[in-house]
Amino acid sequence: MAAEESITIQKRLHYSPPWADLSIIGVAGSSGSGKSTLSHAICKKLNLPWVVILSMDSFYKPLNAEQSKKAFANEFDFDSPQAIDFDVLLQCLRDLKAGKKADIPIYSFSKHQRTEQTTTIYSPHVLILEGIFALYDPRILELLDMKIFCDADADTCLSRRVLRDVKERARDIEGIMKQWFAFVKPNFEKYVEPQRKVADVIVPRGIENHVAMTMVVQYIEGKLVEKSTHHRAALTQLEIEAANHPLSNRVVILHQTPQLKGMSTILQDMDTEAEDFIFYFDRLASLLLEQALNNVSYKEHTVETPQGYRYDGLKAQGEVTAVLALRGGAAFETALHRLIPDCRTGRVLIQSNVRTGEPELHYLKLPQNIEKSESVLLIDTQMASGGAALMAVQVLVDHGVAQEKIVLACYNAGKLGVHRLTQVFPGISVVLCNMLADTESRWVEKRYFRC
Repeated sequence: MAAEESITIQKRLHYSPPWADLSIIGVAGSSGSGKSTLSHAICKKLNLPWVVILSMDSFYKPLNAEQSKKAFANEFDFDSPQAIDFDVLLQCLRDLKAGKKADIPIYSFSKHQRTEQTTTIYSPHVLILEGIFALYDPRILELLDMKIFCDADADTCLSRRVLRDVKERARDIEGIMKQWFAFVKPNFEKYVEPQRKVADVIVPRGIENHVAMTMVVQYIEGKLVEKSTHHRAALTQLEIEAANHPLSNRVVILHQTPQLKGMSTILQDMDTEAEDFIFYFDRLASLLLEQALNNVSYKEHTVETPQGYRYDGLKAQGEVTAVLALRGGAAFETALHRLIPDCRTGRVLIQSNVRTGEPELHYLKLPQNIEKSESVLLIDTQMASGGAALMAVQVLVDHGVAQEKIVLACYNAGKLGVHRLTQVFPGISVVLCNMLADTESRWVEKRYFRC
């Protein structure tokens, strides 16, 4: 275990994705002060897929039978810090801050209980933590990059709480007022109000305070630009370092047989008809994936032949899973399902920012328990500088897949990108049809999908 941890640290030193240094914004305030509205308004103004809101309401502690009975009678104190599972919240924030995925509990207010389901958060660049105790726990304060306190008068807070609880939590007016005077109001003065002292920004009037809104948004935008600059600089440094290393012995290039060269000639010919291109690419993709499957671990297995003899052969030790890098990897689906008809597949979409050239994670859907697979094929048609491939492999590693189980299969790849990828992740295998001295624009999927 210690050796495995040291390898993880070593990899982090080599390559760190943009979400590994998560910025966390804490938004606290009284119940009904406009915390959620302000948080959603900030997200809307930023209009980016990498800003996530995490409500502390998800972290209410599970209730026992006696506590549950009190909750349904509006006699349980949900507005005390003791009602929040700060330990679980802290672990989730630490995991996200380290670039790992976090499983967030789901709390049912109608049942007053934590459900069995969870929701997963992974790879946000900015997380907005909102709740009445967002600035309460000193351990969480250490993780926050910005601390905001929403200020509103008591009458406004009460009216907002009544409207919310009636509409969203199926509660009656009498129960709401009972909770307000028994728990909400006294606990605000005892626990919530003191959080003003640690806030960086106090926002009166919520989203109506345009000056405060603009200041918060500008701060977050600045942090995102800073992350992007560091990430691109790190990729450039990796490029310089990788150029001075020999090619990994875990890189396999298909033997250029006359049949293979003949198919490649057809694919490279600009006059090849679309139907012919698809037919020959599917054939070549099958050969490429067959070679990739040679990296799967096998065990001895004896069978009986139809003639009654014993045959001492081999059998794959476990399941092979595939992750397609969209949209190029989808061109391999026909060949993949011919070779492994029941293969479980996931998808990842990483695109380069047209302005900065930085790879960005836009979509991720991985098979359940992918870390238990015997081998994971990461499939794409082309790899240029290796930035997107680095990010894709890091995603798999963050989800528990050992790099030694990952096999990247590509039609062609730039030499520098292959060097860079295998220097950062020396345990992965790479199988290519062609390795290019330089990079080239993506053309294979355009011809395969005819658009």
